[in-house]
Amino acid sequence: MVRIRLSHRTTRPPCPVASGPVYLLLPAHDEADRVAAVIDRLPAQVLGRETYCLVVDDGSADDTARRATAAGASVLSHGANRGLGAAVRTGIAEAVARGAAMVAFCDADGEYDPGELERLAQPILEGAADYVVGSRFAGRIGDMRPHRRIGNLVLTRALRLVARTPLTDGQSGFRALSRAAAVEAEIAHDYNYAQVLTIDLISKGFRYAEVPITYSFREGGHSFVRLGSYLRAVIPTVLRQLNPP
Repeated sequence: MVRIRLSHRTTRPPCPVASGPVYLLLPAHDEADRVAAVIDRLPAQVLGRETYCLVVDDGSADDTARRATAAGASVLSHGANRGLGAAVRTGIAEAVARGAAMVAFCDADGEYDPGELERLAQPILEGAADYVVGSRFAGRIGDMRPHRRIGNLVLTRALRLVARTPLTDGQSGFRALSRAAAVEAEIAHDYNYAQVLTIDLISKGFRYAEVPITYSFREGGHSFVRLGSYLRAVIPTVLRQLNPP
């Protein structure tokens, strides 16, 4: 019988709050026109912790890496386009290696505001959560095309059922992990991370929380993710997570 819901969760005590800085990870593919402006909005500190920006250039054909470096970010470059999930995986591992107390990540295209990082950091750095998602639907959406809104709500409802967790935004691109969650996080697919990361961390007993954020729809450019390819690539991975050998 194929399971479509989490059958168990690990029970773990609350993780202690780690010392160290906060890292913001920006996975980027051909975002030369936008990445510097996103980096510039990162506050120098959140809740008394220094912040650092880490850009993972996922095989860009444009000037993304140079402009990110000029804006003050550290840059890791994939030699070829490996996918959003792979870029986030690379960035989380690097931030952990650099001693991050918390790792946040958002898209490099300006749809999310790094100036709101403290909203995501507060539950983690105050010891109330391990994995925080910025919810667009609990906050303010500047604009979102109807088909994207409907698609997000359908996928969120499916993830809520699978994860058995009252979440409101399963596809948000603005998230944060405590150091403990980042160390244990497994992104099982190179193409994307949203569903697989949430299922992974909730199944391991990490505490989930949401905070409202502001979202602005990007004008022009292209997305890391296409819905059809996303469904074909990620659904089999989710089923494998729910039905391990």
